[in-house]
Amino acid sequence: MKKIAIILVIVAIILGLYEQTKEKPNVIIEAVCIVVVMIAMMKLSSKTPSKNNEDDV
Repeated sequence: MKKIAIILVIVAIILGLYEQTKEKPNVIIEAVCIVVVMIAMMKLSSKTPSKNNEDDV
């Protein structure tokens, strides 16, 4: 799942940047790319352990 999310983020970033280089970029495609990147990054970062553990207090 992690590899799929990383590939999805890379593809969405490339597609979003490519869309911006056009003379008239499609706003819908750009918005979808941003949403895909944000959701995939939330999925990836949810696996990262917190720096501040409540048990250490």
